[in-house]
Amino acid sequence: MIADKPTSFPVVAHDRVWRGAVFDMDEDRVQLSENTTVVRHYVAHTGAVAIVALRWNDGRPQVALVNQYRHPVQATLWEIPAGLLDKPGERPLDAAKRELKEETDLEAQRWDVLVDFFTSPGGSTEALRIYLAREVSEVPLGERFEREDEEALMQTRWVDLEEAVAAIHGGQLHNPSAVMGLLATKSALDKDWAPLRPSDAPWMRSPLGR
Repeated sequence: MIADKPTSFPVVAHDRVWRGAVFDMDEDRVQLSENTTVVRHYVAHTGAVAIVALRWNDGRPQVALVNQYRHPVQATLWEIPAGLLDKPGERPLDAAKRELKEETDLEAQRWDVLVDFFTSPGGSTEALRIYLAREVSEVPLGERFEREDEEALMQTRWVDLEEAVAAIHGGQLHNPSAVMGLLATKSALDKDWAPLRPSDAPWMRSPLGR
């Protein structure tokens, strides 16, 4: 079976050329061979998690989607709940549980790994893990998170999985986590969930992260 593997070349010079609130920009001089050295710039990112929350309604699988304004692309996108791994010491699964509560007022009893990916491996260290959350229920009213900024405008909608997949193929959904997570959910469901991995499955992440 084919598989990606961690690989490193010597970094002979490193500089953090810009610092930001969410990510930084780094410059590395990398020695590929005795006679070849290249300069590479990349976004140094903490990584993130995303969640496909699934329920059954009248025998149909439905997924929870949130719509959020994304300023760089000047669009409001339908996405799956997601968030940064920016709390020191917080496990990815705990971050996913927190983000699901904060963005959708939902919690789940069953968690599995759907898919892992690098969002833009040619220019960013960001690794993203997508979980499948099942046995979903609503967070009690008194325990709900008060959302701010763009998140205050978010709405949650339960959508039939088949409808969501059709929207991907129709060019109506563009968020990469949503596209990958929903297609992976449909694939896993068609195989009676056999491809799912445990919630603590090994996860390949860049050692150059923020």
